[in-house]
Amino acid sequence: MISDPTTDFPAFGSAQSNGAADYPGLDDWRSKPISQQPTWEDPAEFEAALAELSSAPPLVFAGEVDQLRAQLAAAARGEAFLLQGGDCAETFAGATANKISAKVKTILQMAVVLTYGASLPVVKMGRMAGQYAKPRSSDTETRDGVTLPSFRGEIVNGFDFTPESRRHDPHRMVQAYNTSAATLNLVRAFTQGGFADLRSVHAWNQGFMKNPAYSRYEEMAGQIDRAVRFMDAAGVDFSALRRTDFFTAHEALLLDYERALTRIDSRSGLPYSTSGHFLWIGERTRNLDGAHVDFLSKVRNPIGVKLGPTTRPEDALALIDRLDPEREPGRLTFITRMGAEKIREHLPAVVEAVRDSGAQPLWVTDPMHGNTVTAANGYKTRRFDDVMDEVQGFFEVHRAAGTYPGGLHVEMTGDDVAECLGGSDPIDESAFADRYETLVDPRLNHQQSLEMAFLVTEALSHRGRTA
Repeated sequence: MISDPTTDFPAFGSAQSNGAADYPGLDDWRSKPISQQPTWEDPAEFEAALAELSSAPPLVFAGEVDQLRAQLAAAARGEAFLLQGGDCAETFAGATANKISAKVKTILQMAVVLTYGASLPVVKMGRMAGQYAKPRSSDTETRDGVTLPSFRGEIVNGFDFTPESRRHDPHRMVQAYNTSAATLNLVRAFTQGGFADLRSVHAWNQGFMKNPAYSRYEEMAGQIDRAVRFMDAAGVDFSALRRTDFFTAHEALLLDYERALTRIDSRSGLPYSTSGHFLWIGERTRNLDGAHVDFLSKVRNPIGVKLGPTTRPEDALALIDRLDPEREPGRLTFITRMGAEKIREHLPAVVEAVRDSGAQPLWVTDPMHGNTVTAANGYKTRRFDDVMDEVQGFFEVHRAAGTYPGGLHVEMTGDDVAECLGGSDPIDESAFADRYETLVDPRLNHQQSLEMAFLVTEALSHRGRTA
């Protein structure tokens, strides 16, 4: 998204550790139970980092956020589909032009497959420009008798297993902000400067290895190319085809960081988190009375919540009341992550209860996090067939309930990595030694992502039929 100058925020005011946006209730979260937060060792460094963030320009703008909310509302009504993809955890070193462009190209390819195959507008969103923090199951990690703090993402500490690297360094929040700004600058240039032109669908494949998904995409790209040439000959205005909206999202895990980047919109006088367009609350931090739910209930961004297999119908209804009391279209997204073996058993009751309440959140599937296994050679991985089985189960549940399966949330990369097993050009465990790059969770590579888009298109084309 390119920002609209009329939606700029006013000057942030004096730099304070709690952020300069002054709005009733914005700091109530500080008195709530909170988990998954760093332990900053130096209070002076911490205050200095927050002061710098508090005076920094916003990364995104209120007008962009409002446009996203409207597009998510369309997806919740079944009039569009959300595609959300990107790294499990971004790295500072990964914010290069080549890696960012490969990721954007892959999302654009997936989106054009979905749009063309299902005749449905696709809302494009990256797990990008802010996905630097990761929740952990333990505060510490022990290797060979040495115990150090766990790696919590590069916004907190480093991956190397040394005391210096694993120290919780508040300056990393400033580095995350600066890297996010550079990433956003590239994403905006790519998506608004001609890179996303639909007449370039063939060019998006350049640099990728050939495989069955590639060949199928080339065939579809040829059909699009012929259609575009026909429209050009007929005098159709191509302005809408030359650029695309592209939004950013991340898990709002570090609340001090989010609070420091909260600004008041000069048009409405309401608070927006300017760290990203869309923020979500994780499975570990969706405690109804906790700090994360409280803070995100106060900002105007569209909010997502991850729902795992332990989610009860009453949990979902309570989250709706807490995060979307006005039942505002596009405000709330439920991202289900239940696992292929559990989704058909646990999701129906939740979906039916929400449906019967009259609420209409956007339902999105995250088929990655519930299907993580350990390979025989010790690598953390996911099986492509399990991932797609959960996607299929997600569509089956919504068809049976008469609700809209509105989106896909996937950890993927545009690079030729080997982290998830299977696919039409199969990855096996032997490839992990040379091509396993993720620091936390395994991602689909470019070929697997494209294959997934074709399979999801088939599910979308049947979603209006009864089971």
